[in-house]
Amino acid sequence: MPEGLVASIIKAESNYNPNAKSGAGAMGMMQLMPGTAAGLGVKNPYDPAQNINGGTKYISQMYQKYGDYQLALAAYNWGPGNVDKAIKKYGKNWAAISAHAPKETQNYVTKVMKNWG
Repeated sequence: MPEGLVASIIKAESNYNPNAKSGAGAMGMMQLMPGTAAGLGVKNPYDPAQNINGGTKYISQMYQKYGDYQLALAAYNWGPGNVDKAIKKYGKNWAAISAHAPKETQNYVTKVMKNWG
């Protein structure tokens, strides 16, 4: 996974704060949800190295699954189940899906891609 993309995700998720915690329960620099973190082998999501390794593994899995950075980012933010449903309904194209994604996800994908580019 390109380092610049991972750095852009970290900036968008936590602004590089290793102790960040969202209202939804996401933790650490890459804002991993507890179940996702555990599934990725992250024992301490507030440890920057573990969090970044886990988050990088997760975005890599999403990219492998979708073959598109925008769809992978949407899945990272909105969840792969939601992206799968949107693909079934609108096709495997972020431009078509984005209009039906939550505003937060639309803004997230745009922000991460802009900061990366």
